Amino acid sequence: YEAMRLGPGWSHSCHAMLYAPNPGMLFGRIPLRYAVLMQMRFDGLLGFPGGFVDRRYWSLEDGLNRVLGLGLGCVRLTEADYLCSHLTEGPHRVVAHFYARQLTLEELHTIEISAVHSRDHGMEV
Repeated sequence: YEAMRLGPGWSHSCHAMLYAPNPGMLFGRIPLRYAVLMQMRFDGLLGFPGGFVDRRYWSLEDGLNRVLGLGLGCVRLTEADYLCSHLTEGPHRVVAHFYARQLTLEELHTIEISAVHSRDHGMEV
């Protein structure tokens, strides 16, 4: 990724959308289509799992998988799951990297259940 060559003045955050097709119906007549895993952030907003990545890791994915492992416990993303990056300049120079992975509904449910048992559950800052 070109963003990794920006130098030490930049921070990198990685977030992932984990989703699954959902054949269910809401109220028996509105198709649900997809289930998407989101989390309540420290500021009360909803967000995708992830966070700031330590640049000492070999790759963004290694850092993201460490963050996801602490918060969710059981999913590994790869470069193939990468979607896009966005640079934000200003007093805080941040590159936000976004990933997405389609899972089965059962896999998504397992991750959701494991999240409440992870070491850092509820500790996002």
